Amino acid sequence: EKKAENIIILDVEKRLIITDYFIICSGLNVIQVQSISEFIQESLEKEGYRPVRVEGDGQSGWVLLDYLDVVVHVFSAEQRDYYQLERLWKDSSIIEWQR
Repeated sequence: EKKAENIIILDVEKRLIITDYFIICSGLNVIQVQSISEFIQESLEKEGYRPVRVEGDGQSGWVLLDYLDVVVHVFSAEQRDYYQLERLWKDSSIIEWQR
């Protein structure tokens, strides 16, 4: 709904103890990164889920939302290219995202 781009889900359960899945998406600019992260938090809060930890903000170009079993990374295109989490966790299974 907030036009997150390049959404992927990585199954990191066999590689990490702290979480099972990474959801990674991008916004076109820092305002959109903030908007996407706020939308995710508000939507999940309506379902009874609150993040145990939030790191970063839209202005930094990377927001991490930690829901324990699932960690959501919302990046600007520049930050996503810089950190390259997909490459770092390339041995993890990718789960198809369906809108």
